[in-house]
Amino acid sequence: MTKPAGPPGPLDDRDRPSFPLDAWYAAAWDHAVGRDLHPVRVADLPVVLYRKLDGTAVALADSCWHRLVPLSSGRLEGDDVACGYHGIRYDGDGRATFMPAQQTINPSACVRSYPVVERYRFVWIWPGDPARADPDLIPDMHWNDDPEWAGDGQTIRFAADYRLIVDNLMDLTHEAFVHASTLSQNEINTERLDVRHEGGIVTATKWMLGVTPPPFWSRQLQHAFPGWSGPVDRWQIIRFEAPCTVTIDVGVAKAGTGAPEGDRSQGVANRILNTMTPATRDTTHYFWAIARDYHLRDQGITTRLREGVAKVFTEDQAMITAQQRALDANPGHEFYNLNIDAGSMWARRAIDAMIDAETQRVGVARAWTGAGR
Repeated sequence: MTKPAGPPGPLDDRDRPSFPLDAWYAAAWDHAVGRDLHPVRVADLPVVLYRKLDGTAVALADSCWHRLVPLSSGRLEGDDVACGYHGIRYDGDGRATFMPAQQTINPSACVRSYPVVERYRFVWIWPGDPARADPDLIPDMHWNDDPEWAGDGQTIRFAADYRLIVDNLMDLTHEAFVHASTLSQNEINTERLDVRHEGGIVTATKWMLGVTPPPFWSRQLQHAFPGWSGPVDRWQIIRFEAPCTVTIDVGVAKAGTGAPEGDRSQGVANRILNTMTPATRDTTHYFWAIARDYHLRDQGITTRLREGVAKVFTEDQAMITAQQRALDANPGHEFYNLNIDAGSMWARRAIDAMIDAETQRVGVARAWTGAGR
């Protein structure tokens, strides 16, 4: 196991951006964007989302060039957004197409248009340098729309720094305390955690062999194998991709049937999909979903799993927002690491590496917008 190497330093360093701009961030579920104006804050930038008549998603800066009135308070006219204050219209590229009481359109009249990609049921936007917006950099969350998996998810608004949520997901030992009634078992705190890291990817793996499954997992096993009970081999494989996406491969199989060697035929698996979009420095849009690999057409299971995980994440939300309030009340406080923090430590280093590289390219002032400060 990779051991932590001391505290990462103050978390409230206000002279340093808390997130990169050169990254894909989920701005909304795809079903939430339609023929209306959908305002959202992404990377401390006001953005308005909508669909053109052909269904293409558009993301524009939510501020009119003329008097900075939010465009989201206006209306759609065909594929253009009309400002609700003076009626200036902008096309999907952000260029003004109409001005009131004049024939000539000021050539400087435009608002920023952000690169948009729809993938894995999310609308992703790139708030940084548009020349660097490579769709291949979107984190893999294919389980969310893979026909061999079934599931659903929600969005939670956190009054907390997105990195605190990353910390929480990279260390699942908290299940023994925060989620004692659903996911807890003693082995979570006794079995070895293996942490590996390379570039912006951090993987933390834990196996618990021959254990009694907690309620969340015993119910799923009984759905897949009616009437079965007994010890299981349980796994948690957490994969972080900088700056803010965590996919968790979790499951249980009948003990001794080969799951650690790759044979999961006698078990059930879930993918817990998480991508945390910073709205501001200390508020976050938390998009999550749970997908499973059995009984794919059973909507009842889908609903029960979604609602069960929603309850679990509500418990996390209470803990993390309390933590954020404590950090706000103790500026300059440093976190100290235990062995269980190795995954979150390397995740934070990967985030910092992205921020440092971006700062070197565009300068401390963040030449693109100055956001994220």
